[in-house]
Amino acid sequence: MTLDHGDPGDAPTVPPPLTAVADPARPSAAEEARTLAASTNVATLASLTSDGDPWASFITYGLLDGAPVLCVSRMAEHGRNLAHDPRASLAIVTPDPPKDPLASTRITLAGVVERPVGDELAAAREAHLAAVPAAKIYIDFSDFSLWVLRVQRVRWVGGYGRMDSATAEDYNAATADPISPVAGGAITHLNDDHADSLLAMAQVLGGFPDATVATCFGADRYGLDLDVTTPRGFAVTRVGYAAPISAIGELRAATVELARRSRISNG
Repeated sequence: MTLDHGDPGDAPTVPPPLTAVADPARPSAAEEARTLAASTNVATLASLTSDGDPWASFITYGLLDGAPVLCVSRMAEHGRNLAHDPRASLAIVTPDPPKDPLASTRITLAGVVERPVGDELAAAREAHLAAVPAAKIYIDFSDFSLWVLRVQRVRWVGGYGRMDSATAEDYNAATADPISPVAGGAITHLNDDHADSLLAMAQVLGGFPDATVATCFGADRYGLDLDVTTPRGFAVTRVGYAAPISAIGELRAATVELARRSRISNG
């Protein structure tokens, strides 16, 4: 059985590119998940009661090499649930969601929790306090315990039509993107002062030669995400840098190079 939306009737369609996208490289699902997990310290924890019923709770967390570190009380239902059944998952949503909540980026990290011991216990405590400084008030109370979620499965959703899964191995090997969390100012600058260059990028590198307007809504280590307006409707596209970058200070040179390539190809 094929799962789809059925016939939506007169629902709007997204125009496809007219030419090949020069370099559509973007972060993997594992990289996206690591980046989002590092961007906040709150999540919804799903645990199982002693009767096997699902139980959702608002919790805080830190990260130890990408593994969420929870600090929970056995007086809380979710604390007792974890002690009874280690199966758990976290749902994490981007801290700056768009107006349409379903267009937001979110992840689910599923696995089993374990109590850290020895050196890992000390590292887990530091990781949680680094992310949740307020926890210093209660982290050493006798009813609180630290748990590390051993991630076994990852699901990333980047909004409508953008989703993928990642293995535990891929998630553990990935690193958070160093650009996207701090790119807000650069994106504003591109849109305010370099609209013509963004349009040329969309037309020449992004596969939309009929674009009339292009605005940047995302930047990461691999490239830029652009909203595109065309006579055929609205679309999104991707323009990749000549090579990945590793620091926000490299973003300007990377975008200047994109503009240069667009001008050369137009010429």
